[in-house]
Amino acid sequence: MPSASTTRTTLLAALACAAFACLPNPAMAADCAKASAAPGEASHKQMARSTLCLVNAERRQRGLKKLKLNKRLSKAARRHARDMARKNYFSHTSLNGATFVDRIRRAGYLRGARSWKVGENLAWGSGALSTARATVRAWMRSPGHRRNILTAQWRQMGIGIAFDAPQNVGNRPAATYATTFGRKR
Repeated sequence: MPSASTTRTTLLAALACAAFACLPNPAMAADCAKASAAPGEASHKQMARSTLCLVNAERRQRGLKKLKLNKRLSKAARRHARDMARKNYFSHTSLNGATFVDRIRRAGYLRGARSWKVGENLAWGSGALSTARATVRAWMRSPGHRRNILTAQWRQMGIGIAFDAPQNVGNRPAATYATTFGRKR
């Protein structure tokens, strides 16, 4: 049977955990705070940070390293998301024939790399399906998209979001997402 001092120590440790260590990371909570926001309820930057936060939460649950946002990968993703929304198509290949590797190369990400690996996830939705949370949830239910999110070799991610859809959705808010993944040496 534990002594009174052992019980008191255990209780204090539990209270300390409840007060400090068990609280969500404030930075992560702020980044994921807009995960359920539709376009117009959050900025592009807030929605991109929420997307990264949700992807990293999926990776963390499986013991994988978190991804860091990369400006060049984001540039390639942002350009593609905008292009698809403006020109009304949805594909990993641009209307001019460029692949995601071509776009990532043009954005300068592969410059100087001896070896590299890259990938891309796309999505679009309107209304409740335009949020970062709905998008990441849909990717996690799709084997190919899930594999990209959970590839252990990735170290960086780029995120581009256009507040529009590649087809007419009426007056509902919409978002087109392009995410690029990479690792280079």
